[in-house]
Amino acid sequence: MTMNKKRIRFLRGLVTVLLFILSTLDLTAQEKKLYDPSANAKADIAAAIRKAAAENKFVLIQAGGNWCKWCLEFARFAQVDPVVDSVMKSSFVWYHLNWSKENENLDIFKQYHFPQRFGFPVFLVLNQRGELIHTQNSEYLENGNKSYDSKKVASFLEMWSPAALEPAKYNR
Repeated sequence: MTMNKKRIRFLRGLVTVLLFILSTLDLTAQEKKLYDPSANAKADIAAAIRKAAAENKFVLIQAGGNWCKWCLEFARFAQVDPVVDSVMKSSFVWYHLNWSKENENLDIFKQYHFPQRFGFPVFLVLNQRGELIHTQNSEYLENGNKSYDSKKVASFLEMWSPAALEPAKYNR
């Protein structure tokens, strides 16, 4: 067998292995969905509220679906931007509320005054008692291109964090 035939056989084998690895990674990525249409949103939100109360945080509900590129982009952005990631982790319990053909969660959206009117994603801030204290249209947090503005998002999160709403900060 000549050197060229051995090289071609090696390269074909290498390509086959790489394609297998990439297809496996892609299947793993597809299995991991941000939004779960089969989730019991009412129970999940109640658990998020209990956790937020125990940790002195608020609940940030990100409503949307796996079909929504801006929803997926916010999740990616919030984890890679160090300032936003820090505020999220220190001040919020983050929950992804599904809205899709499979499950529109209409009772939950009704409970929070139909925030889907703003489009998706839309953000709901709940205090430790589970009361809706703010609804945020995500359009105002975008950078005008294909992602979100770090300063706008950080400011939104900081202004609606438990620390920002401490009455002692405003009593003189």
